[in-house]
Amino acid sequence: MVIYPLLWVVMSALKDDSEVIRKPLSLIPDKLHWDNFTRAWGEGHLGAFFLNTLLVLVGSVFLTMLLGSMAAYVLSRYEFPGNRLIYYMFLSGLTLPIYLAAVPLFKGVYNTGLAFPLLGPNKHLMLIFVYVAWSLSFTVFFMHSFFRTLPNSIAEAAMVDGASHSRLFFSVMLPMSKPGLISIGIFNVLGQWNQWYLPTLLMQSVAGEPKNQVISQGLIELSVNQGYKSDWSGLFAGVTMAMLPVLIVYIVFQRQVQSGLTAGVGK
Repeated sequence: MVIYPLLWVVMSALKDDSEVIRKPLSLIPDKLHWDNFTRAWGEGHLGAFFLNTLLVLVGSVFLTMLLGSMAAYVLSRYEFPGNRLIYYMFLSGLTLPIYLAAVPLFKGVYNTGLAFPLLGPNKHLMLIFVYVAWSLSFTVFFMHSFFRTLPNSIAEAAMVDGASHSRLFFSVMLPMSKPGLISIGIFNVLGQWNQWYLPTLLMQSVAGEPKNQVISQGLIELSVNQGYKSDWSGLFAGVTMAMLPVLIVYIVFQRQVQSGLTAGVGK
């Protein structure tokens, strides 16, 4: 049920348009048409969309993991007035549909762009910050539970040896939480890679050029343009190229994701 649709998309990307229409359910193409990928990458601007997505993803995932881990660590390991209030404020972000914040978000981004051009609409930096804010709630929720499973004895031994709180976090506790970091990192990569609504809201196309648009917008644009041209093979090639990176990432880190999700069960 899972493998067949994926395999069908990949094999359809290697057919020509007539074969896609005549034999849509066939997995074996009569002839391999590798030029479909070249056409989708160049004429469909998929290369530019990939580059934009990587630029945004590297910055947003790094900041999300860093800030989310720091917040989760403090909230899970230190007692101070307002601890639970701050934690529940993070959790409240999970209950707010992004659609309810669309108008104030766009208005805030637009007004910010008037004062700081790099933080306005159609800018990578602004989309990175929005992605971080969007992903932070789940990251804090996940890592908060994971940090609570780590043994106190190791942290106490590091403090006795003279480690500062920041040294304790970066040199001891953060490496120990590697399974959890990999798991939530995969979730963030998948979620931000597939995000469509926020880029559509904040990254508008200009005069038909890709500009700063990301891969999810590129696939929609490719489906519309190729649909009018009846270039279905190019569309399947674009979908395949967008699908394979995240599929490879999950396959490579599958064991780490599973161990991260079950690390605290027996403790």
